[in-house]
Amino acid sequence: MSIDAAEYRQRRDRLMKKIGHGTAIFGSAPLSVMHHDVEYPFRQESDFFYLTGFDEPEAVAVFAPHHEEHQFVLFVQPKDMEKETWTGYRIGVEEAKKQYGADEVYPINELNEKLPQYLKNADRIYYHLGRDDTFNQTVIRHWQSFIRQYPKRGKGPIAIEDSNPTLHPLRQIKSAREIELVRKAVKVAVEAHNRALEFAKPGVYEYQIQAEIEHTFGSYGMTPAYPSIVASGENSCILHYIENKRQVQKGDLLLIDAGSSYHYYNSDITRTFSVGASFSKEQQSIYELVLEAQLQAISQIKPGNDYKTIHDTAVCVLVGGLLDLGLLKGDFEQIIEEEKYKPFYMHRTGHWLGLDVHDAGVYQYGEEKSVILQPGHILTVEPGIYISPHIKPAEEQPEIPERWRGIGIRIEDDILVTEDGCEVLTAGVPKSVEEMQKI
Repeated sequence: MSIDAAEYRQRRDRLMKKIGHGTAIFGSAPLSVMHHDVEYPFRQESDFFYLTGFDEPEAVAVFAPHHEEHQFVLFVQPKDMEKETWTGYRIGVEEAKKQYGADEVYPINELNEKLPQYLKNADRIYYHLGRDDTFNQTVIRHWQSFIRQYPKRGKGPIAIEDSNPTLHPLRQIKSAREIELVRKAVKVAVEAHNRALEFAKPGVYEYQIQAEIEHTFGSYGMTPAYPSIVASGENSCILHYIENKRQVQKGDLLLIDAGSSYHYYNSDITRTFSVGASFSKEQQSIYELVLEAQLQAISQIKPGNDYKTIHDTAVCVLVGGLLDLGLLKGDFEQIIEEEKYKPFYMHRTGHWLGLDVHDAGVYQYGEEKSVILQPGHILTVEPGIYISPHIKPAEEQPEIPERWRGIGIRIEDDILVTEDGCEVLTAGVPKSVEEMQKI
């Protein structure tokens, strides 16, 4: 396992301390079908994996700290050689108990029979109503059964509480081992991006560049963390462009947003450069502005600062620059307050990174209170400006001259919050104007 058994046990202990007399239920990811009977590659549900390390479908984890004997219970697929011949080996009930530290393990087909004993003395059920509607209904039926019995018994779960606010703050702060896994994913993604910088030439197709990137991932036993974005020319203005089929032309901007996944821990890097030629005057002006916004935002990352400051800093730099370039006009503070910059910059400046690319955890509590950065947070910083050929300026803003249209630039790095500041994990990919001009 990528995380040792002791760390998984510590995670479960922290969760059970928080839920007290409740019972928490987490389901695995189901197998998914692409078309007919062809299955997607299996990817475990992150909360379930975080607590168990168990990497098979059709499984359920139950945490009942109030139970006298079984605080951690797994339900898994039993051994079945006929089915395993078709879909791969299963660890089975007995081996799961040996390897994963559960107090008890049952076959998954006994879930409805066995689950009530772990609910009957709980005061509430911690469960996130996710995309698996069938399992959602299973949990709700058990809860409703106890609700009906409550007038006679006077105990049992009377509420279902979303498990995310309880578990996700634990996931946000990364352990030393988690940081090491992210570093490994970052190292390979850095190599892949640098390979793409060398390979990208006029005349190649976006999908050929994607193949070079993902070949690098695969050569280290890693997979893409998300569909790779290789967006040339006007495609650079499409935030989640994944068609990757255009032929790259000399002087095109090429925006590459790609990251690798290692034992489910992810990297996420974006670079933008001009292919086979120096930046045009307009391209360089926008690139320098985005880079300055990113550097200023990164400078705000240290323990004790709030998350919101990162985005606010980037927005202030971008708006100031767009005003200087004549792409916005009016009062600086009013433009920010009324978000009149959004035709150019419509997303946030970053996100948490870890087991999920957009990792678990909130960014603020209500309208006013932002999350305070702590050592062990990992986040991305990715400001951008996108001047689509079809851009429609905000009300009372100037029309965009043709020479600016079709310029899309984003620069993204992965940042670890340290005890006294931060570390740019992805610094191995160049991003200065001088380095980009040499490509």
